Amino acid sequence: MIAPQTLLVVENLSITSPNPNANTHLIERINFKLQQGETLAIVGESGSGKTLTALSILQLLSSNLSANVTGNIHYYKNELSKVDLLQLTQKELYKIRGKEIAMIFQDPMSSLNPVYTCGNQVLETIQKHQKLNYKTAKQKTLELFEQVKLPDVERIFNSYPHQISGGQKQRVMIAMALSCEPNILLADEPTTALDVSTQQSIIELLQQIQKERNIGIIFISHDLNSVSKIAHQIMVMYQGKMVEQGLVHEVLKNPQQAYTKGLLACRPKTQVRLKKLPTIQNYIETREEFIFTEKIITTTEREKQLEAIYQNPILIDLQTVSHQYQNSKQQKALNDISLQIYKGETLGILGESGSGKSTLGRAIIKLINPTSGTILFKNQNIQSLKKSKLNEFRKKVQLVFQDPYSSLNPRYTIGECILEPMLFHKIEPSKNLAIKKTNEFLSKVGLPSSTYNKYPHELSGGQRQRVCIARALTTKPEFLICDECVSALDVSVQAQILNLLLDLKSEFNLTYLFISHDLAVVKFISDRIALMQKGSIIEINEADSLFYKPKMAYTQMLVSHVN
Repeated sequence: MIAPQTLLVVENLSITSPNPNANTHLIERINFKLQQGETLAIVGESGSGKTLTALSILQLLSSNLSANVTGNIHYYKNELSKVDLLQLTQKELYKIRGKEIAMIFQDPMSSLNPVYTCGNQVLETIQKHQKLNYKTAKQKTLELFEQVKLPDVERIFNSYPHQISGGQKQRVMIAMALSCEPNILLADEPTTALDVSTQQSIIELLQQIQKERNIGIIFISHDLNSVSKIAHQIMVMYQGKMVEQGLVHEVLKNPQQAYTKGLLACRPKTQVRLKKLPTIQNYIETREEFIFTEKIITTTEREKQLEAIYQNPILIDLQTVSHQYQNSKQQKALNDISLQIYKGETLGILGESGSGKSTLGRAIIKLINPTSGTILFKNQNIQSLKKSKLNEFRKKVQLVFQDPYSSLNPRYTIGECILEPMLFHKIEPSKNLAIKKTNEFLSKVGLPSSTYNKYPHELSGGQRQRVCIARALTTKPEFLICDECVSALDVSVQAQILNLLLDLKSEFNLTYLFISHDLAVVKFISDRIALMQKGSIIEINEADSLFYKPKMAYTQMLVSHVN
């Protein structure tokens, strides 16, 4: 049996920053290799150095970083041809980037040019590297779109990025990366923020392509569930260092390092119901046994919790609510939704992209007016509210948006972002008191007072999401809609935010509508779960019952994809 060819060998890779105020070592002495037909997963928290490692392979580090890269990155085009990528000129790299080593970037929403059609963006790559005429390049683009299982390839070719779904954008990015038949594919978080069925289809697609072309894949992710399905080898990174490396099934089944154990434990458990999720710091600072003792909710405790909730009055009542977007020829975004949410309850809304989850949340907060049906808040019809009553309603019902990056005004300091709704709604009698309250809310969500004068770009994603939650709390709401508020966060930050939401729920007597595509997360935080598909609720049940005894085939399929 012929041994697989080595494609990439990284030796003592280090990246240092010249900024005296920053950590000098961004990456410190990383070593790994990649072979033909193999997938190496690089996992870790945000800021651990995963993406920096991948970008350094193709020397794509931002010029603003002014980083010093040392070590060796040997690329083997074949057994007789070896080059050190760090020693190549930009002109020499142009011949390798995209053609021999390609990259799928993290965010397909921002990685595709919004002013060009999807087809022309892939076609451009083909023409640049292969010198084909337009007709031949277009035909190859259409064939690639078919290969990555895009529907109606002619329509996708002529569509702009905003006209297709997130999963379809990701497939366009994969087609672009494969267009020149590379030997190595760098996939940076290719399944992040995608629903579970789309995640599974992307993983299966990458596996199929790897089998057909025998390429090597570096798969960067913080989702250990996805990693367990696709990777052969795994490298765990923490603060720029490699802390553990080995065969994926061995590392995930029997991790040796406290950080790896914590990374695995942060993910919500589906076998038990925990009062709180463990965090990485728990594993680094305490004994492992401390994490789970006295943290599991017993069946009796759970029954008492639910009994108390469903003796409360109904806070939100949706009666046959439907919504059809203008000029839409597709099915209704909402189709005869009838749903009651009790005071003190956390109702999880689960479903794929395009199932109507966010539309439902926006209808409840009256950001859109449903085509038909009635929505009652404390027995009051919100559709009939006039301006003054509507402002009062919106004080009581707040929304935490999915993307903490675009939810905050980049020109406002964090303090100003949180202060604004308090001033608008006249929550406090004076601005000085409002400023004092702002600092109190920063403390409530675990942020230091120094955050007040910082701007959004100076904070991490998890810190920004805490700011968004603090801002939502300033109006003293009764009902909080969390729209995919942890989907873009790594598992350790996700655990912190979920624990925070539980603490705030208890402290402020909140009711939640928790929207997500992640079944494990929804199960952990919810009392009941409503599953949506194509604008309709197809199954609703107590959270554990829906997970352990799903009735619908679609629910069974979703559950099967969760460990």
